[in-house]
Amino acid sequence: MTSGGRLNPCGDAHRRPCPKNGGMSSSPRQRFLAWIAAPSYPWITGGALTAFAVAELFAYPGSVTIAIGVLLSAASLMWRRSCPPVAVLTVAAGLVSFAAGSSLYICTIISGLVGFYTLGRHRVHHPAILLAGGTLGSLAVNLAHIAGWSRQDGLPVPALGGPGSLGLFAEAFVLSVVLLGAVSMGDAVRAREETRQQRALAQAQLIAMERQQAAEAERAAIARELHDIVSHSVSMIAVQAESATYTTPGLTPAAREGFQQIASTARSSMAELRRLLGVLRTPQVDATALTAPQPTLDHLAELLDQHRAVGGEAELKVTGERLALPAAWELSAYRIVQEALTNARKHAPGARTVVEIDYGSDRLTLRIRDNGPGPTGTTGHGLTGMRERAELVGGRLSAGRGPDGGFLVEGELPW
Repeated sequence: MTSGGRLNPCGDAHRRPCPKNGGMSSSPRQRFLAWIAAPSYPWITGGALTAFAVAELFAYPGSVTIAIGVLLSAASLMWRRSCPPVAVLTVAAGLVSFAAGSSLYICTIISGLVGFYTLGRHRVHHPAILLAGGTLGSLAVNLAHIAGWSRQDGLPVPALGGPGSLGLFAEAFVLSVVLLGAVSMGDAVRAREETRQQRALAQAQLIAMERQQAAEAERAAIARELHDIVSHSVSMIAVQAESATYTTPGLTPAAREGFQQIASTARSSMAELRRLLGVLRTPQVDATALTAPQPTLDHLAELLDQHRAVGGEAELKVTGERLALPAAWELSAYRIVQEALTNARKHAPGARTVVEIDYGSDRLTLRIRDNGPGPTGTTGHGLTGMRERAELVGGRLSAGRGPDGGFLVEGELPW
């Protein structure tokens, strides 16, 4: 089962996980690419090539210089991903081993190609520099071979620059063409990866922008609904309550004060509603630009006076030294107390409510308890809002039956 009680379309009673790639098994190409991307891939291939080099040297022994160059060229590939510049050593060792002998080992051909590919893939240097360096190295190897060449028919080798000497550099030409292909392939793979990453980044930015626009449109719709429905109703309450004190004959002073209190509360609600509408319409509103300051714990006395004015009984107990808390903590604590008093008036009219504020060294503790009939439910929107306000500043909140009966709201807001 998933959230909301819906069945997992890819699972069963034992919660069998969904396969990737839309429920289809990965293709051989995808498995091969995943294997290449594994951290152990360079060590496996480099070790295998080194073992092949040892076997080839046993089959076709060479001088000490050739053996060291062949083995170093193959073994250095094991570090080509963790340290790409080591591929320079791979290529150099391969060229030295080739220059020291007249034949080129197969393992050296492979290691040289992989080395040039690595240099281009990781952009150790600009491709032009890599090609220039590889061409010069190939030419140096070719010249070393020319110095030791002799014609099988006993005739002298053509002098450099003389007739027929151009064919002597075929070896350098072939090596240069091969390394050009290896470097170009590595650079092309690097460019393709960068393009893919840029495309993925652009797509993520586009999705984020679309989500932001959708959220702004939703906020605007909510603001319109609040303005058209709630603000109209609240303003009517304020107008009717205030006019009742003049149009209703024979009102007692207490009743007149009650109507005035209703009108004052409605006007305060309108002010809060206007602030909320401003936040919804301009999500990046500056807090200093608000027309009215946010309520803080210093306004709790006024909040309790409003509670008493509508028939409730409330007491405020403060322990600890009053601290200057961040605005988010002050507002969250005030709203929690406000909502708790509202619930007390709604579910336990006439009950005595005690609000306790404890300023600790590292946290603010809130306790709002009443002696009413006790909880009638703990899943209302008001309680959910209080919990969310506590969690917003990293705190917690619990609500339920108190140890002596009634209803108890306890919250801790650490800082």
